[in-house]
Amino acid sequence: MASMSSLKETIRTDLTAAMKARDEVRSSTLRMVLTAITNAEVAGKQARELSDDEIITVLSSEAKKRREAATAFADGNRPEQAAKETAEAAVIADYLPAQLTAEEIAEIVKAAIAQTGASEPREMGKVMGVVTPQVKGKADGGAVAAEVRRQLGA
Repeated sequence: MASMSSLKETIRTDLTAAMKARDEVRSSTLRMVLTAITNAEVAGKQARELSDDEIITVLSSEAKKRREAATAFADGNRPEQAAKETAEAAVIADYLPAQLTAEEIAEIVKAAIAQTGASEPREMGKVMGVVTPQVKGKADGGAVAAEVRRQLGA
């Protein structure tokens, strides 16, 4: 294999450091993340190196799984499990681009609606098509969809 992606290299280096520091949460989380990246690399017809953008997609979905699990555990009255998932999500967040604020999402959606000329809820797909590439890895899809719905008056 040729050069490894810089993000994957960073995660590997940080894993080594976390293991030396005996940081259990960080090392186990980074191990899981590297496994998820490797699984994504071998998932297609042929194994290949993921780009940093593709790795961010993997990280986003891993972080989302942790957030959803934390919510489920909190709702299920299992605070210690919820705290563990939240801690893991925080570790993963370190490798994701800075998350957009609600105001920034609203601005992007507003511009996309103006660009597409959408005016009713059934045109949501058109707007999402423009918004999604701009917020990839930087915002939760559900929050973005909710904002599009809100602005289109759904």
